[in-house]
This record gives sequence, structure tokens and C-alpha cells, in this order.
Amino acid sequence: MKIPNEVFEELAASGIERHDVRGRSGRDRAQKNDRGSAGNTWNRDSRGAAQGRSGRDAGRGAADSPYRNITADKGAGRMHFIADLREGDSVRDIYLCKKKQELRTKAGKSYDSLTLQDKTGTLDAKIWDPGNAGIGDFDNLDYVEVTGDITSFQGSLQLNVKRVRRAAEGEYDPKDYLPVSDRSIDEMWTDFTRYIDKIEEPHMKALLQAFFLEDTDFAAAFRGSSAAKTMHHGFVGGLLEHSLNVTKLCYAYCSLYPTLKKDLLVPAAMLHDIGKTRELSAFPRNDYTEEGQLIGHIVIGVEMIDEKLKAIPDFPPMLALELRHCILAHHGKLEFGSPKVPALMEAAALNYADNTDAHMEMFKEILQGNNTDPWAGYQARVESNVRRTEV
Repeated sequence: MKIPNEVFEELAASGIERHDVRGRSGRDRAQKNDRGSAGNTWNRDSRGAAQGRSGRDAGRGAADSPYRNITADKGAGRMHFIADLREGDSVRDIYLCKKKQELRTKAGKSYDSLTLQDKTGTLDAKIWDPGNAGIGDFDNLDYVEVTGDITSFQGSLQLNVKRVRRAAEGEYDPKDYLPVSDRSIDEMWTDFTRYIDKIEEPHMKALLQAFFLEDTDFAAAFRGSSAAKTMHHGFVGGLLEHSLNVTKLCYAYCSLYPTLKKDLLVPAAMLHDIGKTRELSAFPRNDYTEEGQLIGHIVIGVEMIDEKLKAIPDFPPMLALELRHCILAHHGKLEFGSPKVPALMEAAALNYADNTDAHMEMFKEILQGNNTDPWAGYQARVESNVRRTEV
């Protein structure tokens, strides 16, 4: 798929070049499923991933995936994607260094721990001898060429790095390192903004228009943001995809339960996570900002709404108060980071819709990352030992 130009305006600050980034299309998903890797997938909780990955299918041949060039095309200049790596593979490829930490073993010996990433997933890597002549200087968010061997540690794949250097511009294509929604961002955006026309209350409609139709900077950020760092929808277009799903659920709730006020619940669904455009940084970092760490997306979102409300004359005070409450209560419980527990029926409905879509995406991502065994192992994200349905 082709990411719209507005998204790249938001990504440019992070060093992503203007390319037509290939999304995870239906064909790519089928290839990903055929690979059968139980780990190294986007958005996998670290504890769940540790139990999900294994080297049991290390003997699979190069024909299993068009990305798997390690045996058939070694030295041909093609990239070896992380999702295709197996225990015993030797690699010499360029990846994005998502994170670099200097640590010490129990014996006091220094080593570097890396998180490498491409568009198919992340990989744990270790430099056991950082003072070696073959280890060059690099830092977080550098593209690096690494040479080493794939091993397995506690059920997870790990790269034992022998040599590393910072890659120069032109040696890599940023589109190979950017995770993107399966779905067309343009089509989702069209579907999402149509819900504005379904709102009859004029002030609420004006508020939605102010955000999604008139504020082009915000719209670009919203279309290009993820919905989370690791838990669910952690990819370009993830925030839009999640918000669209929650909005659709809430709109359906209004038909099933006529007591619900559509002109409150649907706008609340569309706006509930707008604070994530400031809570999380743009790709490729996709990490918590200072504002995100100290305040969080729920309060940020209410502040953003308050700013827009100032420009809408005679916005009904009680309607504004009810909208704020829905946003503040959409995590449902205080222990889940919700400043308020739902007191309105619409706030409760929003919480259920938000939780439903988040959990369905978590299950989807867990199951997509495990095709060799019906049991995916214990997954901390959903607090369950997950099994694939066979009916």
C-alpha cells in the first residue's frame, strides 16, 4: 500500500525518507503466516515473546518464504528479514538499532544489549566484547550493519554480534524498517471521517470538524501514529485503525441500546485516544515522550479538547463536561490508569468498546506470530495461555 503524503510530513522529523512504504498486505500476511515463526513479531509482549519463540523450525528451507535468502541467496545483496531468521543462521545485514544499552554480567564484565528492528519485527542482540576492533561507534536509532550468528536463549532468538558498523545513507531503504497497518490508511480515513456526518448536534459536529478536517497538522499526526508502544496497534496507522474500530463498535451499540446518546458516544469514541499523538513520538522511535510519561494520553486528550472548545461559540457546558468524562473514564478502572470510573452509560460503553478492540488485536498479533503449534504459550498481555481455534 502507499502511505499518504500527509503521514510523511509527520515522519520526516524522525529521518524517514519519502518512499512508498509497502504495508503488510494480504500477500505479506500469508507469507508471514507461512513462515511459522513463533516470535520476533511486532507488538509482542516481552514475556509472552520469550515463551513463544523457539528454534524448533530451524531446519526449514529457503523456499518457505520469499524473504528467506539466508541459504539460497547468501551474498546476493538481499535483506534477511528478522521474522525469517532461525537458530543457526549467520547474518550480515543492516537493521535499525531501536535501543542500545551498556550492561554488566554478574561477573562484572561489560557488554552491550541491542534491540534491532525491521518492518517484520524486533530481535535481541548482544555484543559480548564491545572493545573488539570490529565493533564500531553507533547509537540508538542508527542504521547498523551487523555480522553475527543467531542463537537461542531461554526460548528466544538472539543475535551474537561479532562485528558492527554504522551504515551510511544509501545503503538501506527506510521502508524496510517501518511497520504499517494491514489496511489502507486512505480508506480508513475516509470511513472514519464519514462518522462526522452522522452527528446531529451542531456543536459536537463542529468540534470533530475542527480536529479531523480543519487541523491538517493534527490529522497528519493522527493518521501516522501508532495506538501503543507495544500492547496493540503499534504501527503506522495503528491509532486510526483502533479509533475507527472503536467508533464502529460504539455506533453499533447505539442501535442495540437506544438509551445511549449517539451524539455523545460516537464523538467520544473518535476522540478518546487523540492524546496519543503527543504521548508517543513519531516512528521509528515510537516511544513515550516526556509529556506522555508525566501526564499520559488521557489527560493530554482532554487538554486538546479544551483548546478546541474555546473556538466553538456557545458549546453546551454540560455536553462538554460529559465528553470530558467519557475521555477521562475510558480505561474503566483507576488501576488501569483511568482518572475516573465511568459514571455515564456512554462512558461505560466507550470503555467496553476500547477494551474489546484492544484485546482482539492482541489475540490477532499473538496468533499471527505463532503458526507451528496450536498453543502460543502464556501471554502476559492477555493474561492467558493462548490457543488457536481449530473448528
